[in-house]
Amino acid sequence: MASSPTAIVIGTGVAGASTGFALARRGVDVTMIESGFEAPATAAGAGIIQPWSSAVEGGYYRYYAAGADFYDELIPRLAEVGIDDIGYRQSGALVVNREASLLDEVEERVHSRIGAARLAGEVSRVSEARAKELFPPLGDGFEGIHISGGARVDGRVLRRGLLDAIERLGGRVVEGTATLEPTADGLWAAVVDGRQIVADSIVLAAGAWTNRLLEPLGKRVAIEPQRGQITHLHVGSVDTRFWPSVHPMSGHYMLAFDDSRVVVGATREPGTGFDPRVTAAGQREVLENALAVAPGLADATLIETRVGLRPMPEGTLPVVGAIDTMPGVYLNAGFGAGGLTMGPIVGDQLAAIMLGQADAPSEGILAPVRL
Repeated sequence: MASSPTAIVIGTGVAGASTGFALARRGVDVTMIESGFEAPATAAGAGIIQPWSSAVEGGYYRYYAAGADFYDELIPRLAEVGIDDIGYRQSGALVVNREASLLDEVEERVHSRIGAARLAGEVSRVSEARAKELFPPLGDGFEGIHISGGARVDGRVLRRGLLDAIERLGGRVVEGTATLEPTADGLWAAVVDGRQIVADSIVLAAGAWTNRLLEPLGKRVAIEPQRGQITHLHVGSVDTRFWPSVHPMSGHYMLAFDDSRVVVGATREPGTGFDPRVTAAGQREVLENALAVAPGLADATLIETRVGLRPMPEGTLPVVGAIDTMPGVYLNAGFGAGGLTMGPIVGDQLAAIMLGQADAPSEGILAPVRL
């Protein structure tokens, strides 16, 4: 009887955990390696699933939109192994602005896209009064576009659910610092705190820290950390479960979770390196932007500010695919701020390619990576 194929995934954020789950449900014996990097993007990310109003185009948008729809497949797949909660809810999305002409542009864009989107739901223009009904802290003068299928996911709950699913399917999670070393047969192994782990394939999904695995081998991928600061507010006993995410067309956002918590953010700070601090300037930026749009949050309790180091690629697309100079080794990193939307579907497609169930494209996401 032939043994099961084996795989190692280094990195347990949403990109790595999604890949590991996709491999495990296809019968692969999966070892996940958790290296405990500080300020991972998955744990800090807001978790807004709403690609349709975004200004991005091309290959990025195609995966962004497909990733939103993929939750309709991911949720029942996880339920099959007893994972019933990943912190996902379709509570709607509300694009707001005081300039009707800007909303006109967004409305046209959204309507051009929703025909191909399974989960976008209904799109409607809403008055200032209706916008405030949907999101009560909103300030005066904002009209909006309501997208009923907008969703949110709790990155920490999603990650935990994926890892639990991997273990229920026979995989394991190993904690420790990983490095790579060549094997005698020309392949590669992971070394975790001095112990070699060998597998048929290895996935490098270490986010902003991916180059720490590659640089000792004389290789580097164009991914750099970008600090993001995001603040969590508590609004008392108010029921926030069905408040939509709010998109003021400024680069900042707001969204609510079930526990009377509203998340506001986020900064985008390139050039900060691996510095996970909450800064005075970052805190001011987040709060000023939030209160300019939703002054009703002024009396909320500031619970915490989380910091995530986003893995920003040199271009717009994440770096995913087989490494041409390292047989059996694959990259899955560089999702920037889009990991919670795109990570699950890209991980699933990468798993299919690794197992020969799908062909890799010649260019773009999932094409071979030249290092």
